[in-house]
Amino acid sequence: MKPQYYKITIALSIIALIFVARLSYLQLFTDRYALNAANTSIKTHYDIPQRGVIFDRNGKILVGNQPAYEISYTEALMRPDFDTLDFCSLLKISKTDFITKIKSIRKEEYFSKLTPITFIKNLNREEVARIQEIIFKYPAFNIVSRPVRQYEVSTSGNLLGYTNEVNAGDIKKDSTYYRPGDIAGKTGVEKSYEKFLRGEKGVQFIQKDIKLRDVGPYKDGTLDVDKVIGSDITLTIDYDLQRIAEEMMVNKRGAIVALDPKTGEILAMATGPDIDPNIFVGSNKSRDIYRLGKDTFNMPTFDRSIQAGYPPGSTFKLLTALAGMQMGVLDENTVFPCGGGFNYKGLRIKGHGGAVPMIPSIQVSSNCYFSYAMLAIINKYPGNPSKGVDEWRAIMKSFGLGDYMNNDLAVGAPGKIPSGKYYEDYQRRIYKGAGIDKDVKDWSPLSTGAIFDGMGQGDILVTPLQMANFTAAIVNKGWYVTPHIVKSIDGKPNPDPRFKVKHKTLVTNPHYYDVVMKGMEQVMLAGTGRSLKSKDFTQLAKTGTAQVPQGKDNSIFVLAAPAENPTIVVVAVMEHAGFGATWAGPACTVIAEKFLTGDIKRENLYKKMINGSFMSEYRRQEIARLKKKGWYKEPNKDSLKILQIQDSLKFIKDAALRAELLYKKDSLQIRLNLKSKK
Repeated sequence: MKPQYYKITIALSIIALIFVARLSYLQLFTDRYALNAANTSIKTHYDIPQRGVIFDRNGKILVGNQPAYEISYTEALMRPDFDTLDFCSLLKISKTDFITKIKSIRKEEYFSKLTPITFIKNLNREEVARIQEIIFKYPAFNIVSRPVRQYEVSTSGNLLGYTNEVNAGDIKKDSTYYRPGDIAGKTGVEKSYEKFLRGEKGVQFIQKDIKLRDVGPYKDGTLDVDKVIGSDITLTIDYDLQRIAEEMMVNKRGAIVALDPKTGEILAMATGPDIDPNIFVGSNKSRDIYRLGKDTFNMPTFDRSIQAGYPPGSTFKLLTALAGMQMGVLDENTVFPCGGGFNYKGLRIKGHGGAVPMIPSIQVSSNCYFSYAMLAIINKYPGNPSKGVDEWRAIMKSFGLGDYMNNDLAVGAPGKIPSGKYYEDYQRRIYKGAGIDKDVKDWSPLSTGAIFDGMGQGDILVTPLQMANFTAAIVNKGWYVTPHIVKSIDGKPNPDPRFKVKHKTLVTNPHYYDVVMKGMEQVMLAGTGRSLKSKDFTQLAKTGTAQVPQGKDNSIFVLAAPAENPTIVVVAVMEHAGFGATWAGPACTVIAEKFLTGDIKRENLYKKMINGSFMSEYRRQEIARLKKKGWYKEPNKDSLKILQIQDSLKFIKDAALRAELLYKKDSLQIRLNLKSKK
């Protein structure tokens, strides 16, 4: 044999020896193959941990657990002598139902003969007690304890979220943990903090004899893994504020958001319409969740507080003022020719306030002043409006606008802050449509609509949470902490480093903020929000009345209090409700009043909000939309009567809910008073 063949032979021999040695080690000295699911003499039992409890910031339980049971099926453990009829009698199901269920299990994407898969759910304790005595006769089936959620509140379904059985996508994302039949958070806090709330499953390896009867733990349980109960989570939410906000959003669309400007902790985040989370439990939950998702009229699963981008209207004028001062194109003493409104190259915008400086212009919410201010921003660099817009845009983004907020919420929207390129492309389309061959670099603020950005119309979109955040940055004089929803985990402060950073804005001069805040103070003392002035605390605010194409204006309001050292920021958006101080304003001041004084002192504002309804306007818009698409059919008289009855029943139900909530609040106060007297 030639020498080179000796080398090849030796190399192959060494490789073969390594392979044999490794295989021997795995088979003889480890449990990897002994525990392989193919070895049906070892049964794997998973111990499902209880999910963590969700509390509000004051220790109130919002979401807990209740015991529930199910039966799992492992096909590899099915005996040849399995008595189908006897088993069906035990479970009180028909043989047809049994066969149908087994067939559906086999068709599941992640079906394996070796993996336990849910056969039947939602067994009560009495059923389990009856079945437990006999189920040992059917080793392919096993009783599994799987706690289900119990909601202690009847509002905030979008915020809290729900759990449901994992799907193929969930298993694919985390195949090391999830198995068919497992439960995971699908929306809200349940989703965003899933890995904390779910805990860790326990694993027990049970040895079986030749007849597949349990004979005890494998290797005396040394390989078993103890379950770890899910972590309890304390939210930043103050449920008293949250409940009041949800009550005020009944029969309205929009959102109310309150946060602590110093910490970024979200105190309330209500969306309208709301969801009662109790529909997420029970035997009909899948049907109810599907129905909610298909409701295209109310869109209850669309969380408007963090997913809806709104034109911010006049609330945005605060940022226009700051950007203009930072860019050096105006100051607090700048006066624009606003005697008869805004007039520029044929464009006329009706206005009020006259030719006055910045603070009075904020006070009266002058469209004219802030249109001229935006024009000055755009024209900062003559012949290159994109450069001015991009500098302005960078300032806006430093306030957390135009981007996802990178927080601990399950969903969100980035909003929209246009760039110079956006308007160049817009101008290009205009020229192309008109057949004009012209350079778009020096685009027109009028034809593109960029000039309307200064008063919060134009192409700007902002979520209610973003509005609250930029208001916090203003009252903090140039910084904010990313808004977040979880305060602590298992009693320890939220460890997420994102919520410990002070983000600095590009407006760096504290004096600029002083000017804007003086304007906000004047809004409440003598301006557009003066009707909402409180006798108990000082306020900084700005009204907003945003025009929208669908119908009536959106009512918007931002508020911070107390004025000398704000500890709460509140923002409200009421879709198609009209003037900002009429509807959004009362909602904000009621929340601030409850937070700062511990009570609602102006009951008239609260009652106005809980009794107000804009459903007729929403229905009018929906009918107009359907007619435009050719889908609308005029209802007959009987249908109209049914609708009127349904409306009456809904009103009665809503009124009953409000009365129940108020009763619970009063009863709790009575109990607390009695306890304190003892």
